[in-house]
Amino acid sequence: MDQLSRKPFLDRRGSGKNRYYDGPVSDHFDGERFFLGPSPRKFGLMELAKWRLGRREAWPRSFPSPYQDKPPQRSGKLRVSFIGHASFLIQSDGFNLLIDPVYAEYAGPLTRLGPKRVNPPGIAFDDLPPIDAILITHNHYDHLDGRVLKKLWQCFRPRVIAPLGNAAVIRRYADIPVESIDWGDEVRLSSALSAHCLPSAHWSARGLKDRSWALWCAFVLTGAQGLVYHVGDTSFGDGSLFSDMQARFGSPDLAILPIGAYEPRWFMKEQHMNPAEAVRAFELSGARQAIGHHWATFHLTDEGIRQPKHDLARALQGAGIEPDRFEAYLPGQVWEREGT
Repeated sequence: MDQLSRKPFLDRRGSGKNRYYDGPVSDHFDGERFFLGPSPRKFGLMELAKWRLGRREAWPRSFPSPYQDKPPQRSGKLRVSFIGHASFLIQSDGFNLLIDPVYAEYAGPLTRLGPKRVNPPGIAFDDLPPIDAILITHNHYDHLDGRVLKKLWQCFRPRVIAPLGNAAVIRRYADIPVESIDWGDEVRLSSALSAHCLPSAHWSARGLKDRSWALWCAFVLTGAQGLVYHVGDTSFGDGSLFSDMQARFGSPDLAILPIGAYEPRWFMKEQHMNPAEAVRAFELSGARQAIGHHWATFHLTDEGIRQPKHDLARALQGAGIEPDRFEAYLPGQVWEREGT
């Protein structure tokens, strides 16, 4: 565990010292902040204003999915259910795992501040099966919902596993035991399922003063029922993240890749892939199938609500890939591994 995992969330004034994690310098931690190569560019107020005053496609107030899942209590198959945005329920060999569960109406620091959800979760909270473990990729508000983590802990007492430094953020909401992991670590979830923590090209923050104080990651799940590669948020970079994953673990049965929050490119390229880059990542990973997530739930950037799906279809056609191999999922849709 990281050395601050049992301390409360400390002051948010940003004295220049990392208040989340106090660990040794490494090839991705400089003693204050985490990094992967050059950090994504920090834009100034003029550039932020240029983005906010630019052309932003309007979203509907409501964009409900036609799907709603009521998962089984347990499944012997590899079953992946899309809750919405970046939230998934993964069931495998009788084990129930949530990744980045977000049930908040607003992706922001307060209950009514931030982008508002335009579709309900694809699994109602009361329809969740018993949850054995929760994986967190990073602490942005659209991925780490502290209030629902508290509620999940009260209901199920799951293991909570998150990259270094995020324990201090989670403990702001509840006194939850958090297992802190680093890039390259493996966590044994059950006798048949393991989670591997891998790099992604992104950053973290809960406020204005804590940028990259906590680590972020992608996950590979390995088990008897198959291999799943889940990328919470990442830029494409040079593509080596995806080819390196394939070289280490082999070809995933399923890749879960972000396809939204990518416009304008001059602003978002260093932190989020667009659908064309997601298709390239799919090819480099060697995955048999993919799910596109991180779209059509919270209005984070400039593209229209349907644009990621259209751009994904165009990129797949250009790459000569059958559209049913990489689908843009809506909340409530379910993927199951064939033959299991």
